[in-house]
Amino acid sequence: MKRWHILTGVSAIAVAVVGLSVADVFPSEIPPISQADFDSDLVEQGENLALLGDCSSCHTPTGAQGLSGGFALPTPFGTVYSTNITPDPETGIGTWSFAAFDRAMREGIDRAGNHLYPAFPYDHFASMTDEDMRALYAFLMSEPPVSALRKENELPFPLSLRPILAGWKLLFHHPKPFEPDPEMDEEENRGKYIAETIGHCGACHTPRNIFGAVKRSQAFEGGEAEGWLVPPLAAASIAPAAWTLDDYADYLFDGWSAHHAIAAGPMTSVVDHLFDSDEDDVFAIAAWLAAITPEADEAERDEIIAKISTRDLPETFDFSLAGLDAPAEAQAGALVFRDNCLKCHKERISDSQPISLGFTYAANAAAPTNLFAAVSHGIEPPLGVPSRKMQAVNISAAEMASVAAFVRWRFTDQPAWDNLLEDAEAALKAKADH
Repeated sequence: MKRWHILTGVSAIAVAVVGLSVADVFPSEIPPISQADFDSDLVEQGENLALLGDCSSCHTPTGAQGLSGGFALPTPFGTVYSTNITPDPETGIGTWSFAAFDRAMREGIDRAGNHLYPAFPYDHFASMTDEDMRALYAFLMSEPPVSALRKENELPFPLSLRPILAGWKLLFHHPKPFEPDPEMDEEENRGKYIAETIGHCGACHTPRNIFGAVKRSQAFEGGEAEGWLVPPLAAASIAPAAWTLDDYADYLFDGWSAHHAIAAGPMTSVVDHLFDSDEDDVFAIAAWLAAITPEADEAERDEIIAKISTRDLPETFDFSLAGLDAPAEAQAGALVFRDNCLKCHKERISDSQPISLGFTYAANAAAPTNLFAAVSHGIEPPLGVPSRKMQAVNISAAEMASVAAFVRWRFTDQPAWDNLLEDAEAALKAKADH
């Protein structure tokens, strides 16, 4: 993010802070408590909510004990590290009362009175029901305590000053109870509730403004997360083949849809936790997504699917692209594709093969970000489709750029990507730095 954007944002927030009371800027501490026992049914309900919310993904770094914090969350403003949410009394939330937990989840203020950065999506959690909030609290407080000191955030001054977040909240955090849609049935509204609250789907699937707040007027129109582009959903989807209820259910349950893609990047952990969640809740999310997705003409959808499938490469395909009006970069990429990708990505004769590349968001997105991420990092298969692994491909930035040009030209109707070499070099550098 450009420096002037940050300075403009800080200035606006600072002005907002001036109009607040001391109690708003410097909240009071909530006294500590001793741990208590909880009803097993309430704990079970809370466990399901934690799965639906994908809590462990952001609160458990690779190789660490569950929910012990320290996961790095990169933002345009710096890196924020997640906190220990196990009931350890010294380094976790073991001394937090329900009131303290509820305040953190709804207002973004910890037990000691410190404002929390909105990398923790309290702007979504705030609309949870009291019952669900108590259940989630019961589950977390019943987990094994883990002693793990918190990592200090890596944020520049003055963003490192937490009181400034009071101004951010005045501008962007206006919590209200969840409102069911009267046009939806009970199941669809259950899915809407999960997605908009504990599931916080909009935190990744919605673009953010220069202040880091979600643009609620552009809900589910796509965003970014952990170096991946996050696709727009429902009416905003750019998927060549329209999503159906069955597609949504397949993807959410298994992390894979035959006419869309496989879950990758930060979405993999989401579908893995949904895999272990209550099936009725997962299907409710699918039902809600289907309800907000314009109904497609079935014959037109079948025609698109057939058209995309014909672009898969037969064994007789001429990789010289002789006689075809292909850009020079795509011609070079055809040979790279032949040598590195064709083993898997070829004409489909079996359901066990990868889906047609023309269906994927990686090939159709406005930028090659996800294609480069998949090539350079590979794709670990979701729990629902353990055999669908993609190995990382070790090629140069120039080769990666050319193969992206070929994929875009051959498998989609989208315009060519610009600055491919520059973007490929950045992707490989990010992998090396990681």
